[in-house]
Amino acid sequence: MPSPIKQYANSTPVHQRRNIPASFLPRISPLFTLAAVISTAWLYVLCNIYNPHPTIISSTNLRKNTDYYSQVMSNTKEHDDDPFSKLYDNCIIGSGLSGSVIAQQYATMGQSSLIIEKRSHIGGNCYDKIDEETGIRISLYGAHLFHTNSDRVWDYVNQFGEWTKYEHKVLGLVEGKYVPIPVNIDTVNKLFDLNIENEQQMEDWLKKEQVVLTEDGKERQPRDSEEVALTRVGSKLYELIFKPYTWKQWAKYPKELGPEVLSRIPVRSNHDGRYFSDKHQALPTNGYTSLFQNMLDSPLITVLTDTDYFDVKDKMQCKRLYYTGPIDAYFNHLGWPKLEYRSLSFERGMKHNTKFFQPAAVVNHPQSHDFNTGEEVDFTRIVEYKHFLNQTSDHTVYFIERSTDDGEPYYPVPNDENKNLFKRYQEMAEKEIGVRFVGRLANYKYFNMDQAILNALEVVDQDTGRVVEESTR
Repeated sequence: MPSPIKQYANSTPVHQRRNIPASFLPRISPLFTLAAVISTAWLYVLCNIYNPHPTIISSTNLRKNTDYYSQVMSNTKEHDDDPFSKLYDNCIIGSGLSGSVIAQQYATMGQSSLIIEKRSHIGGNCYDKIDEETGIRISLYGAHLFHTNSDRVWDYVNQFGEWTKYEHKVLGLVEGKYVPIPVNIDTVNKLFDLNIENEQQMEDWLKKEQVVLTEDGKERQPRDSEEVALTRVGSKLYELIFKPYTWKQWAKYPKELGPEVLSRIPVRSNHDGRYFSDKHQALPTNGYTSLFQNMLDSPLITVLTDTDYFDVKDKMQCKRLYYTGPIDAYFNHLGWPKLEYRSLSFERGMKHNTKFFQPAAVVNHPQSHDFNTGEEVDFTRIVEYKHFLNQTSDHTVYFIERSTDDGEPYYPVPNDENKNLFKRYQEMAEKEIGVRFVGRLANYKYFNMDQAILNALEVVDQDTGRVVEESTR
């Protein structure tokens, strides 16, 4: 595959490249001129009818426009310059966390960046907006909870907006009872009618439940997510929560998934009901979209939304390319199998004149059927955004989430088949000159938000030779 990175167009005079005698040019010049004028006029008409211009977001638009979901911003007809006529220091595919951080960092170094974004808005899956009917800030692609132990990441995000402390708590509806997720003392007490009072008692209970894996008479490590769950919580909690929820989320049982899937879920031997334990936990006071607007607010950054990279890659002129999309899409021309992803669908619900629909911002529904009615429960969780930062409204809005095979890629499916296929794609990526594959889709790896930011910062460190003190990481 030819590299998408192009240099300036050939500056050799046309008559020298086409072997046309220079003495012949004056005689045909008037005819060429007339033909060129007519052709250009018809081409302009046809392009405006059949080929809509990509949306160009300038730094002024970024500051003024707060609703990217229904935005109508200036397009190429309102700009004197064709964005593809310039040579950029960096071309970046995707305006999510990875792409936006890279563009922002290079802008501070005086380097220009062109961001190509397939969607109609910036911010990737972090994009949020105000719900018109309720006035509540919602996320279009599921709840995003920021948490990090990295001082470097925390200091970085605080440059672009105010943050409000928020410690996320999740409830699960299990056997008709709302219980804390992750599992803690209160979860066990409610589900099994116990009276565990302290950490020692909880650890003793867990020890009785936990499965010990052995091989050749020696204890061994878990090899899949089922074994992870059994060694950490035992079979009772595994059957009630982990097994059915994993099936809903992945359309695979834990036995079919690598150990990393359920290794991410903590189990606590105390009453701590927080979902995360990181030292920095907060939400952007004015939403994530405003952070991205501030990050990209630079005359050195040009953003084209509603633009597919594969439609325009031959027009782009850039010294470096950063690709944050699915790695298998980049190498689609090879005809290899596609990597497997899980996606999400969102069903909006609203309650008029209602304070809250449910007792927490996020309620997981791990079981396949309602405990009281016996009706099928085909969704994984319900998110009610009014809970986040104590938003006020006479009404409430919530979103029912379902995991699907079709749609935007969200979660890489970590089984051996996909891991081996990704290695093949990774080998091809390493051969691409001048191209860097960055982020969760390009690396076929799940990143928390802070991990995506840190990864992008470290990519710029590596590519520029920037040295960062260990204490700031």
